[in-house]
Amino acid sequence: MKWIDFERQIKKKDIKLFTSLDVQRFLGRSKVAVTFLLHRLKKQGYIQNIKRGLYKLSDEQISELYLANKLYEPSYISLEFALSYHRIIPETVYEITSVTAKATRRFEKMGRIFSYRKIRKTAFTGYTIERQRGFSFQIADPEKAFVDTNYFRLLDGLKPLSRYDKEKINSAKARRYAALFGNQKLTGIIKTASQ
Repeated sequence: MKWIDFERQIKKKDIKLFTSLDVQRFLGRSKVAVTFLLHRLKKQGYIQNIKRGLYKLSDEQISELYLANKLYEPSYISLEFALSYHRIIPETVYEITSVTAKATRRFEKMGRIFSYRKIRKTAFTGYTIERQRGFSFQIADPEKAFVDTNYFRLLDGLKPLSRYDKEKINSAKARRYAALFGNQKLTGIIKTASQ
């Protein structure tokens, strides 16, 4: 297959990130043929490997927030990055922080650090889908990011978050999210913080 045909197929289907299985499906080729094709295209500089088994076209500009969700699934952006995004805290956060129901991980890709912290499955909620430059991504709503941050601060032996805009936190919603963790100390922190 020629590069121009491959590129046309990817762009026609509006695929930003793809795996070898995706390529097998839309080209109708065998695993061996696709493995060889991807290896050749990568060697020629037409595609880039984002992480093992995940690729993008070399000239494709990928939103970092979209990438954060795709690097490690399932996950949603939360913690300090989401608090900064929602303007709950005054600081700018450069590390893109997320939570997941899988193991804690950290990646350095495309000049950014992407970190993922594990939470219990019952607390894996409270996020919305937002769009930026044509890319959609999952991000915690302000209250969930606030609760997630305080939960991990508690686990890490740090003091609760103190510098934040209380006006932007719905206290009843934050308390409901805190209850999902089944941690009385966290529930107390959120109750006190959101008064």
